[in-house]
Amino acid sequence: MKKKILVIPGDGIGPEVTTWGKAVLEKIAELFGHEFEFDEALMGHVAIEATGNPLPDETLKKAKQSDAILFGAVGHAKYDNDPSLKVRPEQGLLKIRKELGLYANLRPILLFDELLDASSIKPAILKGTDILFFRELTGDVYFGEKIRSEDTNTASDLMIYHRYEIERIAHKAFAAAMQRSKRLCSVDKANVLESSRLWRETVQRIAKEYPEVETEHMFIDNAAMQLIKDPKRFDVVLTANLFGDILTDEASQIAGSMGMLASASIGDGTGFFEPIHGSAHDIAGKDLANPLASILSVALMLEISFGLKKEAQLILTVIDQVLKEGFRTNDIASDATNPYQVLGTQEMGKLILKFIAQQTIS
Repeated sequence: MKKKILVIPGDGIGPEVTTWGKAVLEKIAELFGHEFEFDEALMGHVAIEATGNPLPDETLKKAKQSDAILFGAVGHAKYDNDPSLKVRPEQGLLKIRKELGLYANLRPILLFDELLDASSIKPAILKGTDILFFRELTGDVYFGEKIRSEDTNTASDLMIYHRYEIERIAHKAFAAAMQRSKRLCSVDKANVLESSRLWRETVQRIAKEYPEVETEHMFIDNAAMQLIKDPKRFDVVLTANLFGDILTDEASQIAGSMGMLASASIGDGTGFFEPIHGSAHDIAGKDLANPLASILSVALMLEISFGLKKEAQLILTVIDQVLKEGFRTNDIASDATNPYQVLGTQEMGKLILKFIAQQTIS
């Protein structure tokens, strides 16, 4: 198989983790006889510094010509500390999602048994958790009209949804539920928000097309509580942009760390794959970042964009083996971890490659 892959390292720890995501892709190509052609581009703070634009035209052009995109992270502390800045790294991420039609964000909450103790939640509550989130990605308050009054004392963000936006992601979520345990929970705030009432009405109608799927509707505040109280009750979760952003970050505590969670942003064309963690400038350049989320994002790319399920499963198997052997990065280490097995970004990346090379390909 021959594919063109664009790597956008981005900001902070982005370049550190995507280095190992790319290295894993190269190793997989070598083992299975694929040909992956790589290119690289700027986005985020580094792009603003170089061009004044968080998403340069050249990056968008390369993205549209690629079969898949491996992304790191965007963001910088200077923008967090100065809300008045008009040009911001996150604008690049929002724009590329819109331009590529990436309306569905898939975030698997896959819990490795070896990391049960890495979470602050009791292992008995966590064990067996396997959730797939479908977060709508191109609507909601992130894209609605934004207004600041002339006296700057009043601000508003329009929470807006069109029926077609809800329909297309709902169909993807129900289709996924049909391939899993045939259970779907749609999360909204229909008791208060008109946009959520449209959401629920639309999902209820589409659910009739999937009679085998047990469909549940839950308010966002209750869902946030239930996610911690009883995460195993969820299988496929369908929700809007803002709610999905919050819930999946909350769900990172189930997996023990954001450094363990991958994501795929898909539409009807080029897929966009990234770890859900941010740019984490406080640890950038210190060899502390966990590269496993980027490597897990590569597994999603191989399966979702390229249909290479065997290659994707090999990556999951290798990560499981490495964790079973007791190796950890700092974010997933516990008091019981052997200090000599707490690895930096580089060491963990190299170890994953070593384990991949040892696999028998049938």
